[in-house]
This record gives sequence, structure tokens and C-alpha cells, in this order.
Amino acid sequence: MAEWIVAFSLVMYQGAGDGRREIPTNLIFYSVSDCQWYARQLARQYGNYKYVDLIPAKDRLTTYCLPK
Repeated sequence: MAEWIVAFSLVMYQGAGDGRREIPTNLIFYSVSDCQWYARQLARQYGNYKYVDLIPAKDRLTTYCLPK
């Protein structure tokens, strides 16, 4: 019987709106907790939209994990 392995891929986008582009990564995690920790750390500086007026749209970073 075949065994299934679930892995999580870290996805990153830079920018906002139509100018948004994906940043290619090869980051794969077997634990969603680990993936989310790295996603949170990578987006910490520019992912905080509380100060949206201070961060240019081209510099905004969005990160999340997708199951693979």
C-alpha cells in the first residue's frame, strides 16, 4: 500500500495589486508549524500592514504555506 507524505511549500509574493509578483522559493517543510514560523519571520518587517502608509506597495511582502 502506498504511503502519503504531506509537505508544505512556502509561497512569497512581493508588491500589491496588479504589480504583485511571486518570489520563487524551494522551501518545503514536513511540518506546517515550521513552515508558518518561517513565513512569519520572513514577512515580519514588511508584512505588517498596520503601517501601510509607511511601506511602499512595491516593498510589501506576503507569505503563506500551501500543502503539497
